Amino acid sequence: MSTERPYRFHQLERHEAPFLAALMSVFGEAFDDRETYLGAVPSETYLAQLLGRDHFIAIVALAEHEVVGGLTAYRLDKPEQVRSEIYIYDLAVAPAHRRRRVATGLIEALRRTAAGLGAYVIFVQADLVDAPAIALYETLGTRETALHFDIEVPNGRGRRTDSR
Repeated sequence: MSTERPYRFHQLERHEAPFLAALMSVFGEAFDDRETYLGAVPSETYLAQLLGRDHFIAIVALAEHEVVGGLTAYRLDKPEQVRSEIYIYDLAVAPAHRRRRVATGLIEALRRTAAGLGAYVIFVQADLVDAPAIALYETLGTRETALHFDIEVPNGRGRRTDSR
């Protein structure tokens, strides 16, 4: 008999803002950055509006009704051809649920969403020191080498302090 918990992967809709707020807790813990993800959680109204935007995608992994992982992504419409690509911005799984193919399930769910949107590729960044993320992404796609630069915005609010 298997002791693995069954997971359900679900793309959030506008009325499911509390699940997006719960995902921020998973991100804060997984990235050890509670200040960024929990220090100023937006209102349910803001989160619902974000979920209602056609360029924003949030997919959660649920064990029963508990958010145990998830990802946020953005659809980027391209000017060189009539097509789009999907950028995974954040992806994390709660420590107790890792190594159970939850991250892979999240990406597979995003693949289905991306296909439905007519996207031609999904891309994601990984920090060079994040060996587990790199190992996961190498099983799913082709590794590209690029440099990432953060360009500060004068009087920018919510400035990120990490290297993503």
